[in-house]
Amino acid sequence: MKIAVLNGSPKVGNTAAMVNAFADGAKEAGHEVEILHVGKMKIGGCIACEYCHTKGEGKCVQKDDMEKVMPAYKDADMVVFASPIYYFDVTAQLSAAIQRVYAIGKPAKASKAALLLSSASPNPYDGAIATYKSILAFTGIEDAGIITAAGSENGSEAKMAEIRSFAKAL
Repeated sequence: MKIAVLNGSPKVGNTAAMVNAFADGAKEAGHEVEILHVGKMKIGGCIACEYCHTKGEGKCVQKDDMEKVMPAYKDADMVVFASPIYYFDVTAQLSAAIQRVYAIGKPAKASKAALLLSSASPNPYDGAIATYKSILAFTGIEDAGIITAAGSENGSEAKMAEIRSFAKAL
């Protein structure tokens, strides 16, 4: 299975550790994993021009780093969204990438998705989970699972083992 991981963190830290643990477990199970560091890319939010649905044939009028993300997103059998929590939701960078996949809607092959969230505080996840569930409802993609890490769970061997085990079982 081809898995595209959209890492929305602009830093290397707890979310990166979660993504790496996921990738390790998935690769051990024989899956192909591509990590896209959307948190460090230059991706503008959707400007609602509808070029993608009128003249663009699924291509956005904006020319930015989303052109690096879209091929992996289109070809993925599974999409994983990963983000630290910034003010009760995913990062603005991941949100922009999510908005921009509107150009094609559901990826052609993806049948599963997962969500990895990191936070310093316990239970600030409602906004991010609502965003994720909205994506699933719109695309018809099955939820493979949501894993959160709060406070001291971040980077802990127990949490990393849980994530590797989750990815291995896909």
